[in-house]
Amino acid sequence: MRLAWGGAACCLVAGDALAAEKKAAKPVVHPTKSIGKDDGYRGIWYYNQKLKNEYKYKYSGGLGTYCAKHIPFAWYAEKTGKTFFCYGGTVKGKHRLLEMVSYYDHKTGMVPKPTILMDKGTADAHDNPVIQLDEKGTVWVFASSHGTSRPSYVFKSDEPYSVESFSVVHVTNFSYPQPWWVEGRGFLFVQTLYRKGGRSLFTSTSADGVHWTEPELLARIQLGHYQISWPHRGKVGRAFNYHPYAFRGNSKERGLNWRTNLYYVESSDFGKTWRTTSGEKVDPPLREVKNQALVHDYEADRLLVYLKDLKYDAKGNPIILYVTSRGFESGPKNDPRTWTTARWTGQAWDIRPAMRSDNNYDTGCLYIDPDGTWQLIAPTQTGPQPYNPGGEMACWASKDQGKTWKMICQITQASPYNHTYARPVVNAHPDFAAFWADGHGRQPSESRLYFCNKTGDSVHRLPYDMKRAFEKPERVR
Repeated sequence: MRLAWGGAACCLVAGDALAAEKKAAKPVVHPTKSIGKDDGYRGIWYYNQKLKNEYKYKYSGGLGTYCAKHIPFAWYAEKTGKTFFCYGGTVKGKHRLLEMVSYYDHKTGMVPKPTILMDKGTADAHDNPVIQLDEKGTVWVFASSHGTSRPSYVFKSDEPYSVESFSVVHVTNFSYPQPWWVEGRGFLFVQTLYRKGGRSLFTSTSADGVHWTEPELLARIQLGHYQISWPHRGKVGRAFNYHPYAFRGNSKERGLNWRTNLYYVESSDFGKTWRTTSGEKVDPPLREVKNQALVHDYEADRLLVYLKDLKYDAKGNPIILYVTSRGFESGPKNDPRTWTTARWTGQAWDIRPAMRSDNNYDTGCLYIDPDGTWQLIAPTQTGPQPYNPGGEMACWASKDQGKTWKMICQITQASPYNHTYARPVVNAHPDFAAFWADGHGRQPSESRLYFCNKTGDSVHRLPYDMKRAFEKPERVR
């Protein structure tokens, strides 16, 4: 079947060749249907911003489940006993982004050959997809774009609970997609749009995934924002930071590399109104640094904020997971990188430091168990490429709402590459609770995809090459 987009080839060993790949051709024809099947699970390798030190890049590696602002990558459908997931794949032996979707069958323990939705015509992992299922079992995939140079796409499965074929139902432009299906209402789409030199936070809605409202601006403070979001019993919350014109008055420290502060709002009426945790109505768009949504002034602490995950306790109170750092560059000079939680108690924000990592882009997923235990799956342990993104995965638990943490197991050990971007699963089955990729932190490499169970003592690697239509992932722990 003909690929809808073109793209240049790239070898696996030369960073300069990969840089050329990032200037891939623009689309000639918009896709209308998915392409077909691939013969294995291969993640995209990507880097961003070269550095003049031994760590080589601001961030890099196997980024098939990048980035933390793309949500969600996986969804468990109890009716079928399958965990559906998507990722940024690649053409075999090259670095060119393929939008990929598949599932893991918990009954058989097998995966099918993954479905290629489209060749995105770039090597940029910012164009990775996200996934969502509606109440009828329709599988939706939102293929992102980095800025405005490429279109974005909404794919709809042709059959419920199926990844065999998809149709394109909407062509537009969005970045950092976070679509949430609200039962009985439709999509509440949390997204970022590039406007006048920065990232602005928007919301749009759709009853059918095909016809959409015009995006409404929530926030644009100075040079913009990054955000994360998550649903809870009909409401959707979103946490965000901001990019200053000048960090603590220093105009050389500005923009996305100096992201700081922590904000939070939520909506229980399908995005019609947004409120703070205390119930105070927010009047969008937010324009001022000091506003109702501010959780903590990290700019005053001279700390940067890297958002990771957002979850809720049994009472519906939000818990925000993030990493703080003193600077954007990789390496020990910006230590400590501190995992941190901010929990709304019902009266105030309780902010607690946790463990430390060695890179700002170490990314993990938080779960809140019914008994109140908090659980974190993340690459907190030093990997084979120290101070580059990721490392060895570990599972941590807190029984006192983030006051203290205990590592209950190290999930991966003696790995050749760093493991990166452990992502949560919506409605997670205990056997498939985190989804991630690996890759070399300092040079282009192959990248494989993994998942683990809730306790981290069972890890599977998806088959890199497949000879049969269905195969079992390899158990590596």
